[in-house]
This record gives sequence, C-alpha cells and structure tokens, in this order.
Amino acid sequence: MSTFSKSFDGLSVGERFATRGRTIGEADITGFATLTGDTHPQHTDAEWAACSRFGERIAHGLLVLSYAAGLVPFDPERIVALRRVEDAVFKQPVRIGDTLHVEGEIVATTELDSGHGLVETRWRVLNQRGKLVMRATVELVWRRDTMALVDEPRADTEPVLI
Repeated sequence: MSTFSKSFDGLSVGERFATRGRTIGEADITGFATLTGDTHPQHTDAEWAACSRFGERIAHGLLVLSYAAGLVPFDPERIVALRRVEDAVFKQPVRIGDTLHVEGEIVATTELDSGHGLVETRWRVLNQRGKLVMRATVELVWRRDTMALVDEPRADTEPVLI
C-alpha cells in the first residue's frame, strides 16, 4: 500500500517514499513564467542566460517545488491540505531536459483532532544523475481513519440494520 493511501494512524515515523520522474521542458519554464509573471531573464532569455553563472536558462525554484508537490501521489481521500513548506533550499540548477523525482521520509506525526493529524515530511528532489537539486520540510494535514474512531454502539440501544 502506498504511503499516501494510508490512514494517519497507519503511518510510521521513518517511513520512506519515492515518486516517478518528470522531465522539465522549455514549455514548462515558459508557461510558469507566463503564469506567475516571473520573467527574469535567467529563465526566459537564452542570450542573457548564456552569460550568467549557470550558462543557460534554468527552471524557477518555485517551479521545481511545484513539480515536486505534483509528483507526490497525494490520495485525496487521505491528504486534506499541504499546511507548510519550510527550509526549502535550492542546491543545484534545474536545466531544460532534467528529469526530477522526489525521495521523502515521514519525520513526525502529531494528532490534531479526532479526524485529522499533522504529518511532517522531508523531501529531497533529485535529478536524473542523482544530484540533490532541492530539499524542504513539508507538513501535511492527513485524514484519520474515522471508521475506526466511531464509538461502539451502546449496549442499551438496538443496532440499526440497513
């Protein structure tokens, strides 16, 4: 069973996961620049970028983070919300043609209420050469298995038959 299909109560600290990969194309970078308005020439101008520290256009850091979130297979029956992203560090440039995947680990679980828990995960985004391009701590609001939390019927009541 996939980590992201489990109930909050079925998770274990130390549990690891890995995602499929996704290749970053020129259209991804151009589309993200258009969508966000971040048209910095490092991402959008090949001539300008050729003279930059990286020698070519690279993906926006927030594009990398967004694609990482898209690669993690959140089960909508379990994952309620992405609550926090902290300590995001971009370690290497992501170039056109790089293929990214996420490797992660559950580092903490905290009960929020009878229906939900908070799960802290650490993500490592790697390229096709196994180089770390980004890391972050991501907190998720996770649905508990509410069927297991339903009170047992009281002895003085008749069971309802359907």
